[in-house]
Amino acid sequence: MSQFTYQTVESQINDKGVRTITLNRPDSLNAMNLQLILDVAEAFNDANRDSATKAIVFTGAGRAFCAGDDRHEHVHPENEEQARDLVDAIQRATQAIVFGSKPVVGAINGWAVGGGFEWAINCDFPIWGESAKAFFPEVSLNLFVTGAVTSLLPATVGINKAREMLMLGERYTAEELGKLGVAWRVVSDEDLQKEALAVATKLAKQPPLAIRAMKRVLNQTMATDLPRALQLETEATVAGFLDPETTERLKNF
Repeated sequence: MSQFTYQTVESQINDKGVRTITLNRPDSLNAMNLQLILDVAEAFNDANRDSATKAIVFTGAGRAFCAGDDRHEHVHPENEEQARDLVDAIQRATQAIVFGSKPVVGAINGWAVGGGFEWAINCDFPIWGESAKAFFPEVSLNLFVTGAVTSLLPATVGINKAREMLMLGERYTAEELGKLGVAWRVVSDEDLQKEALAVATKLAKQPPLAIRAMKRVLNQTMATDLPRALQLETEATVAGFLDPETTERLKNF
């Protein structure tokens, strides 16, 4: 069985072909620093290339799935190239999750904020623990969302609700997200990992060629042009990172 090692992410596979990728910065609520972003992209790319991996569970260690950008490690970019390198890294993680060949079951625990909420939406089967909560603070921070959510979210909840979620930054419970269809399933916190593993195990038993094709076609047809959405998000986010007001708002968040 293939094993991979990363600084901020754990990746383990069982004898059923289910690989669990776990964000592993629990002391920071798995907040996104550059290393975590790079590790997520690498871990998913490795899993998608690994013939032993049939399905993936994506979760977070400790009390949160992912608390969004790590404001304690945020450094104002010196130039556009530096800002673009960071945003490109964020988008590569989404590309590995969404465009990768293996089905992804999310086990969303605790808070999923900003980029963490985006990663939850990127999962094919997002299962949320009943106490989990989520919101998008980006606009209030003078930033923009990434993760192709400008396309994926309206396709899921409709354009009016997507505007509310992205522009007003309201906070949502797992129950509310279940009613909206953002959460595929909501289960007790105690059953979250067991339920995610059971779904991933069922997926792992399906013919890989058919699963890979179904994921690809659904993601290409359910929403508008996802690569175009990623491109437009990148330009808007780079501009946001370059504005000094963003750094000030992040530090005060």
